[in-house]
Amino acid sequence: QREREGNSTPPPPALLDTLTFPLLLDYTSTTTNKMHTVWVRLNAVVFFGLTVLLCLSILAAISKIGHASRYQPDIKVLKLNNMKSLKNHGGVDRALLSFDLHADMNPAFHWNIKQLFVYVVATYATPTNPKNQIVLWDRILESTDTVLQKELKEENIFVKYGLVDQGAELRGTEVELSLVWDHMPLTGVLYMGEQKEGTASKFVLPMEYR
Repeated sequence: QREREGNSTPPPPALLDTLTFPLLLDYTSTTTNKMHTVWVRLNAVVFFGLTVLLCLSILAAISKIGHASRYQPDIKVLKLNNMKSLKNHGGVDRALLSFDLHADMNPAFHWNIKQLFVYVVATYATPTNPKNQIVLWDRILESTDTVLQKELKEENIFVKYGLVDQGAELRGTEVELSLVWDHMPLTGVLYMGEQKEGTASKFVLPMEYR
């Protein structure tokens, strides 16, 4: 009986450490393998790549700050060439005309600019509306265009969109023609540039329909 009781005594601490150490190594190895599977590594790579792209996009957007104010297109000519017609139809006045345009848009481009949306705007005032703005013509210039293609030099350009008033108040009205362009960047917000105030040409519409 004493021998049986002696056999039931717990093993010494040194023996316990010897038996437990391999089990701990095996558990640690299994946990490490689970943590470093292909999916975990792929997830880390993808999110690292997205972080890098985000940082590059922010830097690209910052690089164009102030570009529009420092680099203005050279607008040499924008003026009326010929008044085609001024008629009233359906209770509203409609004027059709042509104009001359010579503008070098190359300075407006930047390495982060994909394209420019250029358009001619007619601005006038009537008793009903103090300020009216109507787009008469537009064109898209790509960054891949040549230097010559980015220089707009044309005469007698017929408007794409008529000068249409909300009422019948165009006769004898003074109209201002100005050039406006929207910068469309590869990354960042869209922003607008326009002809300097006081440099736009003006003309007066006829007093009678024709």
